[in-house]
Amino acid sequence: MSISLKNRTVNRELSWLSFNHRVLQEAQDPMVPLVERMRFLGIFSNNLDEFFRVRVATIRRLMAYSSRKTQLLGDLTPAQVLERIQQEVVRQKAIFTKIYTEIIAELESHNIFMLNESQLDEQQKAFVLDYYREKVAPLLIPIMLKMVPSFPYLRDKSIYLAVKLTSTQPSKSKQYALIEVPSELTPRFVVLPSDGERQYVMFLDDVIRANLDKIFGLFHYDKLEAYTIKITRDAEIDIDDDVSKGFFEKMKKGVKQRKRGQTVRFLYDADMPRGLRSYLMGKLELDEDDNVIPGGRYHNSKDFMKFPNVGPGSLEWEPAQQLEHPRFMEHKSVLNAINEGDILLHYPYHHFRAFVNYLREAAIHPEVREIRISLYRVAKSSRVINALISAAKNGKQVTAMVELRARFDEENNLDWSRKLQEAGVKVIFGLPDIKAHCKLALVSRVKDGQLKHYGLIATGNFNEATAKVYSDFALFTAHEEICEEIYKVFLFLERPYRHFRFKHLMVAPASMKNQFIKKINREIKLAKEGREASIFIKVNSLVDESMIRKLYQASKAGVRIRIMVRGICSLIGGIKGLSENIEVRSIVDRYLEHSRVFVFAAAGKTEVILSSADWMTRNLDYRVEVGCLIHDPTIKKELLDYLELQWNDNAKARLLDREQSNGYVARMPGEKEVRAQFDLYEIMKHGRSPEPESIT
Repeated sequence: MSISLKNRTVNRELSWLSFNHRVLQEAQDPMVPLVERMRFLGIFSNNLDEFFRVRVATIRRLMAYSSRKTQLLGDLTPAQVLERIQQEVVRQKAIFTKIYTEIIAELESHNIFMLNESQLDEQQKAFVLDYYREKVAPLLIPIMLKMVPSFPYLRDKSIYLAVKLTSTQPSKSKQYALIEVPSELTPRFVVLPSDGERQYVMFLDDVIRANLDKIFGLFHYDKLEAYTIKITRDAEIDIDDDVSKGFFEKMKKGVKQRKRGQTVRFLYDADMPRGLRSYLMGKLELDEDDNVIPGGRYHNSKDFMKFPNVGPGSLEWEPAQQLEHPRFMEHKSVLNAINEGDILLHYPYHHFRAFVNYLREAAIHPEVREIRISLYRVAKSSRVINALISAAKNGKQVTAMVELRARFDEENNLDWSRKLQEAGVKVIFGLPDIKAHCKLALVSRVKDGQLKHYGLIATGNFNEATAKVYSDFALFTAHEEICEEIYKVFLFLERPYRHFRFKHLMVAPASMKNQFIKKINREIKLAKEGREASIFIKVNSLVDESMIRKLYQASKAGVRIRIMVRGICSLIGGIKGLSENIEVRSIVDRYLEHSRVFVFAAAGKTEVILSSADWMTRNLDYRVEVGCLIHDPTIKKELLDYLELQWNDNAKARLLDREQSNGYVARMPGEKEVRAQFDLYEIMKHGRSPEPESIT
């Protein structure tokens, strides 16, 4: 009998906002270095932008096009969810402002001062004027709104100064103007000359404010006021259904059209005069129900991610040294190292260059015939792409599955696809309705007349930039059967209507969900027999209704279930008679938790699985995802120890409950502090002979 989820789940959007509150907690935490706290404010803001561009936009479309009152997971209608979102965003914005004020005060205690245009002395005014004339003025395009035939298009992710010009002369009517703050000048902070030990930083916005009279002086107005505004647009891409066009061209057109998406949020300075706000909302065709959110003097706080440290190094994270895996240090050849047995890399603690070296060696190795790889997100300046191009130019057969629909990476992937094709790489774009989200690579070599494969299965992207800040796993293996199954996945990506059987891999959308359900059913059976039965799940998101029902069923049967989830979790642990055997925790710390690991006790025959898939319906039913059963006993133990260390975190772990309160896991009196991310690094560092490079 199916378990009802009524009042037994958390709406995914509200759960996501709860996750972003955990990010905000990091900005508030005195354990975090001061400048890093400012940067967490930037991460919080950047997350919120994406939330509105994707999730809020989706709910608004659902309201517009659904003919019935659709209920979302969590038993709320779309309209109710939007109302709750508005309330929670306003609440978090108030917390954000409070934290920002506190950080500014603490910066001042370190002799670092944020100045606005009204706080400059004569020497600083001269510096700012020179900076404005040399750097800023050439990039400004002020628009007098009365003089243009239609209201100008406002770009997503940009910030604007809405300027009100007034005069004491009764005959001179007020005017409004717009100035886009130039995004070409990065970062958005101007470091002013120091005054002894005192350091000064200024927003670019305020540099413009300080020089409004230079911009509008010819109009002879007595008072010039500037207020920041920002809009967020729907990020959905509509794919042209013209059959005469290829998928590449359709995506290119869709990305271009997205830049003019519908407005889903309007942010404005709460001190803005009512008349100016009403004028802008009228021109933008917005009303108070359209996520119109008051804020402070500054928007686009995501720019805090690049806030400069002009003080001592102690205000930032101490640089950690990335480690080389000892097996790769013992061998000149990456392929020979893999040939000796499976190797597990743990980013960001291990260096990503091991993967790049794997591709570079394959590119020039005389026995390598073929390289296959799936690419979802790659770096802007990608050594992975360069290695693939090198391989193609060295006569290797290179096939790259490039997912053009990786959200917000579409343009980057379009550009890389073109460059790969120009170099002779065979580029495939996957399935029409299913994203390829798996993280696979396969090098094929002819050694002593025999074909030999060297595979890689990862939980995160092949991206050297994110590999420095995302916590992920990458498994290198020469296991013959596993590599043959990796090869089958690539055949499926090229010819999706063929069917394959898998023994060592779990592959979505074909069979992964059913295999997970079978494993949970086995634990249920074992629990009912009084035998060892437990499940440990580490994911980014847990939303899929069928998996939530199955976990509730397992809990009722007596299976102990522990869940580490970074972001969204619609499941509620601790409900009497339903989920009292389920505990849910979340870690937010220096690095972004991104790996997916699953453990099933299996009556003492523990199974450990690494996967690219979260437990969301989109991952299990509408994406190509891959999970791999771990066979190597040393690697299996390493992963189990890692999960226990994370579960025992009592410094950065939060308890996830029905109230979404994000309370920290309590540390008992006299109990040793466990900070999983930091403790793991120390364990790995002292157990290895590293060849270090700083994690930036």
